[in-house]
Amino acid sequence: MKFDLTYHKLSKEEYQLLKKNADENPELFWQTQAEKRIHWQTPFTQVCDTSFNPNDVRIRWFQDGKLNASYNAIDRHCLDNPEKTALIWENDTGTQTKSYSFSQLKDEVEIFTASLRKLGITQKDCVVIYMPMIPEAIFAMLACARIGAMHCVVFAGFSSTALEARINDCKAQFIITADEGKRAGKIIPLKQNVDKALENCPKIKKCLVIQHTHNSDIIYGNKDVQYHDIKKQVSATDGYYDIVASEHPLFILYTSGSTGKPKGLLHSTGGYCVYSSFTHELSFNAKPDDVFFCTADIGWITGHSYITYGPLINGSTIVLFEGVPTFPDAGRLWEICDKHQVTTLYTAPTALRTLMSFGNDIPRKYNLKSLRVLGTVGEPINPEVFDWYAQEIGKNNCPIVDTWWQTETGGHIIVAPAFLENAPAGYAGKALPSLNMALLDETGKEITQPHHQGYLVIKKSWPGQAQSIYKNHKRFIDTYFSQFPNHYTTGDGAYYDNDGNIRITGRIDDILNVSGHRLGTAELESAFVSHKLVSEAAVVGYDHAIKGQAIYAFVTLMQGINPTTEIEENLKKHIRQEISAIAVPDKIQFTTDLPKTRSGKIMRRILKKIANRDFTDFGDITTLSDPKIVETIAKDAQRILV
Repeated sequence: MKFDLTYHKLSKEEYQLLKKNADENPELFWQTQAEKRIHWQTPFTQVCDTSFNPNDVRIRWFQDGKLNASYNAIDRHCLDNPEKTALIWENDTGTQTKSYSFSQLKDEVEIFTASLRKLGITQKDCVVIYMPMIPEAIFAMLACARIGAMHCVVFAGFSSTALEARINDCKAQFIITADEGKRAGKIIPLKQNVDKALENCPKIKKCLVIQHTHNSDIIYGNKDVQYHDIKKQVSATDGYYDIVASEHPLFILYTSGSTGKPKGLLHSTGGYCVYSSFTHELSFNAKPDDVFFCTADIGWITGHSYITYGPLINGSTIVLFEGVPTFPDAGRLWEICDKHQVTTLYTAPTALRTLMSFGNDIPRKYNLKSLRVLGTVGEPINPEVFDWYAQEIGKNNCPIVDTWWQTETGGHIIVAPAFLENAPAGYAGKALPSLNMALLDETGKEITQPHHQGYLVIKKSWPGQAQSIYKNHKRFIDTYFSQFPNHYTTGDGAYYDNDGNIRITGRIDDILNVSGHRLGTAELESAFVSHKLVSEAAVVGYDHAIKGQAIYAFVTLMQGINPTTEIEENLKKHIRQEISAIAVPDKIQFTTDLPKTRSGKIMRRILKKIANRDFTDFGDITTLSDPKIVETIAKDAQRILV
């Protein structure tokens, strides 16, 4: 059985045959991938040892093989193409650019590694990284991988309270941060946040601080070590890489924790490296000369898999962006694409909706002819945004890769690869090769009919899958394997179209039951955004004496459009036409913005509380890009909910 790995040369029929063979013989498929993609210091002899049985959940891939993730991302490329550009960095304002060849990246990471060794960091340690989007953040991740120390990147937009919780949960003894960060012209007091968090983190031995803004007013204590000092005391020869087992932990990454205690997902080295490399190449039809621009933050799994590990393992050039898409103006992303001849752009529908609201004149100022592939991540993309992205940014010449996956999966799971035809707008595509997925009803019976919504599950393990929740395997089992034994439960609802493409309808707990009718919030939100006056919408349910649940919509209009009663009635009429009368919201609240994290994720738990007249305690909202919007929305809601 042959697995042709030159994806961009595959026809639709050839890819379908490859997928069929991979589904029938997944072990051979992943053996082929692992042998091709990764330099193994000790080759593996066993592909996998996995079980989804709730009494014995285990996720083990290539377990007798040995490797180093940092070597695979950097060193091996220095052997045949050392001067190729590995990393391009753009600062917040667009006034500064730095570029590093693979050789230069290796030099930087070796010095960083030697510095970590001097601090006493070993394979046994977990290192928290709380950094802005600067090159040193990538150096830090790869230096930890070089030593074999687990890294735990915490999004730099998180509060000191959120940081403290993650430090203590992963029992870290070291933290890497910067004096300050910069975002949309504002200063982020990272060191100050760290100091506050460490008041309740007694296990931390050392705090390594990168000078980014060079603020001389920052106070340094006994645990603090400044990177510019320690790097002068070390030699690159101490930046050697350690060989680790495939099952050795590479990183812990916490889910956002919008509800309940955050989950620290644990990913191993070998399986994750294989899968991030595989999905990067397959999904985006990645080629050696690609310049890959992923706008995510390294604090999220997207920044791990599609900024740091996947593209670098494949030898691509990555673009690291410190700022936001609308600063200094709404042409920022398009400027970067032209400036660095970006071939692949991977961003979030939230960002696209925002940029779309500024009109078409801005992107039309830019050439954008270097773009070959466009991708989206984080949530389903509305058809109207899909069309705008294709026409205004892709000039109708770029495939759009709408990817569905999770922190838990390590990489893409459902996608229409860039060398195939686009999936219908709003559909993520089909499961990748060897990913045995299904839709189940509440009794666990498989749903095969199109347009019948069910629980999205996966039947067998894959190399990128998280091994566990750190130090809490029971919670891992209870969360993902207890509802439907012998299946990984994603927590998302979905349905098929007539061709087998999968549409994600949202988290199962985001499914509304209105008078016995089950409605997905994603579908409702997409219908709102299809209206020409709507920039963004978030839909939640609230308790209703007759319907059980009623629909509450929070709507942001396009720039320069003021809400009126007439617009509200037109939107209700639009929803009736787009979906049905049962989907017409009982309440529409217009708002200038939605409560979103700095990564663009709408914090719906807040909106649910507001819609249900609970204004008492919104929990930790410091992770929001604009915490004040919560108070504004709550005040307006009290007027509406009379």
